[in-house]
Amino acid sequence: MVDLSDIRDAAARLQGTIAATPLERSRALSGGPVGSVYLKCENLQRTGSFKIRGALNRISRLSDSERGAGVVAASAGNHAQGVALASALEGTAATIFMPEGAALPKIAATESYGAEVKIAGSNVDEAMAAAKDFADTTSAMLIPPFDNHDIVAGQGTVGLEILDQLPTTSTIVVSLGGGGLLAGIACAVKSLAAEHGRTIRVVGVQAEAAAAWPASLETGRPVALAGMDTMADGIAVGRPGDIPFELIRRLVDDVVTVSEEALSSALLLLHERAKLTVEPAGAAAAAAVMERPRDVAGSNGSAGGDTVAVVSGGNIDPLLMLRLLRHGLSAAGRYLHLTVRIPDHPGALAGLLEVLAAHDTNILEISHVRTGRRLGAHEVSVDLQVETRGADHCRTVIAAIGAAGYAVHVEEGDREV
Repeated sequence: MVDLSDIRDAAARLQGTIAATPLERSRALSGGPVGSVYLKCENLQRTGSFKIRGALNRISRLSDSERGAGVVAASAGNHAQGVALASALEGTAATIFMPEGAALPKIAATESYGAEVKIAGSNVDEAMAAAKDFADTTSAMLIPPFDNHDIVAGQGTVGLEILDQLPTTSTIVVSLGGGGLLAGIACAVKSLAAEHGRTIRVVGVQAEAAAAWPASLETGRPVALAGMDTMADGIAVGRPGDIPFELIRRLVDDVVTVSEEALSSALLLLHERAKLTVEPAGAAAAAAVMERPRDVAGSNGSAGGDTVAVVSGGNIDPLLMLRLLRHGLSAAGRYLHLTVRIPDHPGALAGLLEVLAAHDTNILEISHVRTGRRLGAHEVSVDLQVETRGADHCRTVIAAIGAAGYAVHVEEGDREV
């Protein structure tokens, strides 16, 4: 079992190589039961995530003969880059197995740190199987992403930094996949809090579409999911790790889940208000603060203490970023998809556009459709994608279109309207 002395030893090994990432107050997230909210910006860490901490702690402890045989890992992105850089720093060769469809920027970044990338399998589980086969045939040391004593201890150094930077912390919110980061942070802060006779609440956050932990904790052992479907691929882990599980079961106060809409809304808020580039998994803690503040705060809410949301990573494909920002705009009520039926005669479209202009909407896309099952003989359908100022503005615009005599349909994805 990992303890505070292991984490302190890891911090000593990492000192001078791993950055102490900033802790920044977020006015946009602060208030209500969560009190003042601070962002622990691990997206600004070397390689763009916390993963370098555990990887470097593990590889730095290898013997000379183990280093000579090299290391191997499997990952779709963040762990791959962490292992690649840690190996370069420690002077050992690294082979990284990545699944088909892994983001090209993540492959390129991993190779830029000096690792050899091999594409294997259609998902991380299949890539891991290939990595294990490689380890068996070459004697390379397998560096797991979370289920390892040294990995958990390395990730726990984030907790030491948080309490050093903000001693008044009362709640820490952490994204949760395999469990290495949450287990390490919980071990560090719970132990330090006990030394000073105080309590700190620790909350894990999963995407509700990839949530293996609630059922596992209820059952009392790691339980594998049958399937997952979330934008937060960095925390889409089908089965909790055995080593993290015992720590999390014993130390973590609560595990909550967040919707896909909350993830994209948090990503948008962090981009706009905090000026941070964040991947969906990295935004999970902020999403929980936004969507479930009372659950996050728990009994600490009445004390109005300081809450820290760990922004765990920022490695995101620019093309995916564009899609997710668009999804976030829709989830925040600032991007609206409408279908409006209008009479098929000159000036009808101009009349609809006048209504939209009068209510300060910005048209992003428009198409004119003359055929359809629901259209009358003298009707046309206008498909509109418009930019608004938020959910209240959306409702005002839709009401105005209806009041002008038009039949309007709002696409199902725009739930806030």
